[in-house]
Amino acid sequence: MERIRSKLIRLLHRPDATWNSVGRILKAEPLPEPIASLPALKFLPPLKDSATADLTQADHKDETLPSLLQQYKARNISIITILDPCYPSLLKQIYQPPWALFAIGDLSLLNATPKLAVVGSRQVSDYGKNAIRLMFPELIEKGTIIVSGLAKGVDTVAHECAIRNGGKTIAVIAGGLYHVYPEENRKLAFEMMKSQLVLSEHPPGTKPARWHFPMRNRIISGLSRGTFIVEAKNKSGSLITANYAVHEGRDVFSLPGNIFSPFSAGTNELIQQGAKLVIKAEDILEELRY
Repeated sequence: MERIRSKLIRLLHRPDATWNSVGRILKAEPLPEPIASLPALKFLPPLKDSATADLTQADHKDETLPSLLQQYKARNISIITILDPCYPSLLKQIYQPPWALFAIGDLSLLNATPKLAVVGSRQVSDYGKNAIRLMFPELIEKGTIIVSGLAKGVDTVAHECAIRNGGKTIAVIAGGLYHVYPEENRKLAFEMMKSQLVLSEHPPGTKPARWHFPMRNRIISGLSRGTFIVEAKNKSGSLITANYAVHEGRDVFSLPGNIFSPFSAGTNELIQQGAKLVIKAEDILEELRY
């Protein structure tokens, strides 16, 4: 298993690494659980023998990885692969669980429960802010860990409100840990790295790309028992997160809003589609208890 773990870490540091490309290479050899039983892996076509040989040879030529791993250790960055015991059990259940999490902060939060994903508009209104401030004290008092994406707007308010109320919070970022985005949230990220937890599925030196953002949403919902959408337009990344939660059989909670506000159009539509309408913390807590 240690050999596969080492290979997995090498593959993730390839500049062209994607979930599928790593999976296709791993498929070329016998795999331990839980990798062997991943549904998403079964549908991937294996690489041709020549392609596998070329990639394997390229992996052995990577002389920079040992120094990178030493650098991570010096900066207190941990690599938790899907083969490691502390990998979050809920996250293993999603269709494409990240091959590894690059983490800095309080690792005990990985398997602490219950977790609630909180996401929403980057242009959060006073209504959205006040709803978070109203509900979070009770959520935090009951031990709920807040998971979000460190984006502008609702994500930022959620992280800050959790910390201000003495709670715990996890940020899942799109790029690597050396490239926190947006820039104005770097101070918040560095604060969270000390006493909370910041995660990425990409090596620390990875600059955020557009496709990273919707992909990280599956991790936000995958870590959590439920997802709370505070404000969202009809087409937004928050609805992508809600969609991931639905497909993984997790609870979806939605804050109702003004029918004349574009930032409530998405949340109101979610309620029409079956998301639980939330007006107080107990509406969420009664579902997270079971």
